[in-house]
Amino acid sequence: MACAVITVSDTRTLETDAGGALVCELLEAARHPVVSREIVPDEVSAISAALAKLLEREDCRAVILTGGTGIAPRDVTPEAVEPLLERVIPGFGELFRMLSYEDIGSAALLSRALAGIAKGRVVFALPGSRGALRLALPRLVIPELSHLAGEAVKRR
Repeated sequence: MACAVITVSDTRTLETDAGGALVCELLEAARHPVVSREIVPDEVSAISAALAKLLEREDCRAVILTGGTGIAPRDVTPEAVEPLLERVIPGFGELFRMLSYEDIGSAALLSRALAGIAKGRVVFALPGSRGALRLALPRLVIPELSHLAGEAVKRR
């Protein structure tokens, strides 16, 4: 399952983006090739444009965004992603927050992580912390990635 990774950050570069690197590492270890990796600023228009471009690529079946899912004023990833989704997968955010609660306690409620389907592709918007990524990818994203992508194509 070919994937793309977008890191949302005003401060990271490809060299300092530990979260994006971890996403790539986990995907590739699960035999999901990463066909694109980029960093975009915490701006709705930049995030939306980067995602929209990837949704048009024939060689990309899933897009994973990391960063900008909290409640700080600069955290705008959900606002950029959700309008592009044809279907939201509410269970993903619910399960992620439940697992996070077991790990970090009530601070889990600050996460606005989400997932959905857009143009026959699976989209995940995850927090930028490596701990959250180590939780989400092996326990939720990777086990269901192929299944979700198969279902997304059926809808088209």
